[in-house]
Order: sequence, then C-alpha cells, then structure tokens
Amino acid sequence: MIEDTNLPETGLAARPSETIGIVETRSIDYIPLAERHGKVWHLSTIWFTGNVHILTVALGFIGIALGANLLWTAIAIVTGCAFGTFFMAFHSTQGPQLGLPQMVQSRPQFGFAGAFLVWIVALIIYGGYAASIQILVGDTLEEIVGLPTTIGYFGIALVAMLLAVVGHDLIHRAARCLSLLMVIVLAIFTIGIIMVQPFSAGAFDIRSFSLVPFMVQFFTAAAYQLSYSIFVSDYSRYLEPNVGVRETFWWTYAGAAISGAWMMLIGAAAASMFPLADTVGAVISSGDAIIPGFGNILLIAAIIPAFAAVALCFYGGSLTLLSCTDSIKQIRPSPSKRLFALACLGIITTVIAYGASGSFITWLGNFLFVLGYLLTPWTAINLIDFYVVRRGHYSIREIFNPSGMYGRWSWRGLTAYFIGFASMLPFAVVGDFHGVFARILGGVDVSMLVGLAVSSVIYLTAHRGFDLNAEIERIRVADIGIDSSAAPQ
Repeated sequence: MIEDTNLPETGLAARPSETIGIVETRSIDYIPLAERHGKVWHLSTIWFTGNVHILTVALGFIGIALGANLLWTAIAIVTGCAFGTFFMAFHSTQGPQLGLPQMVQSRPQFGFAGAFLVWIVALIIYGGYAASIQILVGDTLEEIVGLPTTIGYFGIALVAMLLAVVGHDLIHRAARCLSLLMVIVLAIFTIGIIMVQPFSAGAFDIRSFSLVPFMVQFFTAAAYQLSYSIFVSDYSRYLEPNVGVRETFWWTYAGAAISGAWMMLIGAAAASMFPLADTVGAVISSGDAIIPGFGNILLIAAIIPAFAAVALCFYGGSLTLLSCTDSIKQIRPSPSKRLFALACLGIITTVIAYGASGSFITWLGNFLFVLGYLLTPWTAINLIDFYVVRRGHYSIREIFNPSGMYGRWSWRGLTAYFIGFASMLPFAVVGDFHGVFARILGGVDVSMLVGLAVSSVIYLTAHRGFDLNAEIERIRVADIGIDSSAAPQ
C-alpha cells in the first residue's frame, strides 16, 4: 500500500477517494493491490459484449457492397479480426501489471504533456464510435417501433451514461449477462443459416476474387478491432498483477476476435442474401428466412448490447478527458470529476450523431480509415515500449510527475508517431483521395502495415543506447512506498 504522505494527489490517491454511493471511486489513479479483484476470464465476456451489436453487423456489409462475394468477404473478416485483435489483446495485458487506465500509460512514451496528442486522437475515436452506435440504434428503433430518432439518440446516451457512472464493476456484470443472451441468439441464427442455405451459387465461388474489396474489408475489420486498444486496459486494471500476460492476452483475444468476426459474418450473410436492402432491412429479412419473426428478435438482440458498447466508450472517454485535463493542470481524481466528464461526452456524441446521421455509411467508412491512420503509430510505439524497450518496468509515481523521469515531452515517441503517420499517407485511401502508392497498387490501402513497421523501427532506433538497468534502479528509488507489485517483475 502507499505509505508516503508526500505523494502527489494526482494518480496515486494519496488521500482516500471521494465516495458517492455505489459509484466507482477510482478514475485515472493507480489501483492499489488491496482493491484488486475480478477473474481474468471476465475479460472474454466484456469484449464479447463490446462487439455483439448492430454497428459490428454493419461493418460486414462493406465487402459485399464493394463487389466481393460472401466467401472472400468472410475470409477478409476473419483474418482482419484476427490481425487487429492481436495488438488489442497485448494492450490488455498492461492493465493488471500497471494498475492504470490505458491512455495514462502513454506518458512514458510521449511525455507528460506530449501524451496530450494521443489522448486527443483517443477522444476522436470514443466520440466517433459512440455516435455511430447512437445513429444505428436510433434509426433502427425508429424503423421497427416508430420511436423518433431524437429520443433514440438521447435514450442510448442516457442509459450508457448511467452504466458508466456506476463504473467498472457494473459494466463487467452487464457484459456477462449480455454475453449469454447473445451466444444463444447468434447460435440460433448460425445453425439456421447452415440448415436453410439461402445463398446463390456465386456466393462461394473461390475464383471470384477481387483484391480491392477484400483488402478494404480486411483493414476495416482490423482497424475496428484495433480501436479497442485505446481503452482495453481500463477493464483489466483491477485484476491482480499475478494473473499473467498469457492468460490476460488469450481471454481478451478470444472474446474480442470471436464476437467481432461472428457479428460481421452475420452482416455479410445478410448483405449477400439481400444486397439491395439497408442494414436493418437485410438483418430482418435474413432472420425471417430462417424462422418467421426471428429477424426482429435478432435485430433487437443486436441493439441491447449497443448500450453497453456506448458505456464502454463513455467510461474510457471520461478517463481520457480527465487525463487531458490533468496534463494541463493537475487534478485530484474523484467521482464528481468523472461524472462531469461523462456528461460532456454524452452531449458531444449526441451532437455528432445528429450531424452525421444523414450520410451515415459514407461517414462511417471514412471515419474507420482515418481512425486506422491515427491509431496505428500509437499502438506500435506503446507496445514496442512496453515489451521491447522497457520490458514492463515503469515508475507509477513518475507517470504522474510532470517534472519526472519521463519528461514533459518525449522526442522519441513524438518523432516516431509523426514519421509513422506521414509514412502512411502515400498508401492511404479515404473517399476520393488516393495516395501516390495507393494509386500504383490499384486503390489497395496497406497503410496500416506501413505505419506499424515504420513507427516501430523509428522508436527502436531512437532508443539505441537506452540503459534499462539504470532506469530500473531509478524506478526502484522513485516508487519506494508503493505496492511492491505495482510494476511487473
């Protein structure tokens, strides 16, 4: 436990946290060992639930809409989810080891103030995803029950805020319940589709391969899974540090990869069966093709977890917003500050939902690609730093010290980020914009692969001569009085 009464108030909870009923008392601060709880397998259910909603279904339409058949769309979905989740699950392992939210962990790579850059990127992702789900749920409820979209947009934001207000444990419990419900519904749909086989012969023609739609579907699925990296540790940081990297990785990977691929495959199947229908109409019609009336059940089932998915965005977004504030003016974490941050996010995402709803599909596609460009350099730098450069050794106290060992600005991380981002642009495809190499490749976007490689190489090169043993000694001295297991061994 923390014994040093001179610790900074930010992050290390030098004083007892303010308590508001059943509301979670922690936010961006370190989770002491005495408060660690939960089981590592719970990570599978929270990330399963995080994906099993209507937005994930909609992403399965992309390959079909671009002209790919069901077979190649399915292959792109499965391989894309497997690829993107690989990085996301490795971020999840950082939570139990450090006991900190995901975005706070960016300070050692970018500096106390420099991390503000990646936090702004994270806030864009939180807002975009939450607004996307609000749009789909609002439009779906209007179509099936006649509920005005105004009420739908506000309604999902309000319910999600209530879940996020209570916090970490309630979100985990809700995820476990919803996972069981969705496994049953998805199993019925999958078995039904296999038995009915309502597809045309061309749907599974292995010769009908087209590179551009395949790669677009692949990287869309990968970017979607990768996007959870910005808050994945938020939901593993309460676990005890001895749960192990392997267990944390595989429970996270299984829940996220299976659910992401499963829901996108449902979308691809629905789009293949009813290519002229929109998302809602295709899902309803595909479900009814199995059992009359099952389409509405499937659609409603895909809406319910959306509330939990928005809560995930709001909860993680509130922690990131507080981290941004703390980098400008240090604050003492408290539930009341987290409540204020949640209210701000709820208002912002609802406004975004109204502004983007008229051209949703176009907006969503462009958002996902831009998201990949912004997020890829960060994930490479963060993982290389944790697993290769510092090998899991960080000072909890110094992460919250603006004048500490990590500095206010880290030229290594910032340089690697900007060069990595710039290297992606010639390979980028966003709407009508095609980078020079993307045009040479016939419109194929491979920017994620380029960004991962370039950012990693630049960051490693910048750390030539880095003395890890000397830094470990500095960490040992700095963190005297903190839980002995605060940093991984």
